[in-house]
Amino acid sequence: MSDYIVRAMAADNQIRAFAITSRDLVEKARQIHNTSPAATAALGRLLSAGAMMGSMMKGEQDLLTLQIRGDGPLGGITVTADSRAQVKGYVNEPAVLIPANAKGKLDVSGAIGKGMLQVIRDLGMKEPYVGQTELQTGEIAEDLTYHFAASEQIPSSVGLGVLLNRDNTVRQAGGFILQLMPYTEDKVIEQLEKCLARVRSVTELLDQGLTPEGILEELLGELGLTINDTIPAAFACNCSKERVEKAIISIGSREIREMIRDGKPIEVKCHFCNQAYTFDIEELKNILSRAKR
Repeated sequence: MSDYIVRAMAADNQIRAFAITSRDLVEKARQIHNTSPAATAALGRLLSAGAMMGSMMKGEQDLLTLQIRGDGPLGGITVTADSRAQVKGYVNEPAVLIPANAKGKLDVSGAIGKGMLQVIRDLGMKEPYVGQTELQTGEIAEDLTYHFAASEQIPSSVGLGVLLNRDNTVRQAGGFILQLMPYTEDKVIEQLEKCLARVRSVTELLDQGLTPEGILEELLGELGLTINDTIPAAFACNCSKERVEKAIISIGSREIREMIRDGKPIEVKCHFCNQAYTFDIEELKNILSRAKR
């Protein structure tokens, strides 16, 4: 498999761990949305996180949505994922251009700015679980680390990265999420902190040829790592003309009548995959008849 997630445990089940290689799905997102380098890095990081967090869910119909809303030029990012690590997403301003940061790297934080991170888990209950936290750095990994601790009371460490080639295609992308169980011993936490301190960046490890298994071995090998399973991850959109029709119905009969009066076909594009759906006047009339029911 190309992109995939490894799920594992360590330290006698005191730590649960996830790692992903996501170059192909991030490159697909870049091509679909024609994103600038900073937008590719921001979207790629959140897609990687979304796929891993999606794989934490149990139900086949469970759905995760991650939303970042910032005051920077990127505007915001939306990513959704299911429990099979099928993920999709988009940025509000894909063409945003911003100078490199002081370290000479893509300024994801500057592109996002200050704002909020929202995590929505639809687990088939009457109401979805919604957690919201303030962005801490805009670098996404640190913001998710803070969210897990502040909103979900799960001490975690999140690492995410996207490395681009000179032609702005995706060279490497991936990440990890490590989470402590409530009964984790202090000595295990101390050892984990030492291991984390040795790792400079996810993309550096990937560029050295490390797999997700290799990344977790680097982080947790001294703590008795046990690989549970691997699952494929992919950029996938489940949009369809039928789904778009339902969206048109939801805007109301008045707006649909105005579309019909204009006398021209309409084109609706999916935010997530840019697939265009065209509806002629007769189709709009049929949609209007259903909207009246």
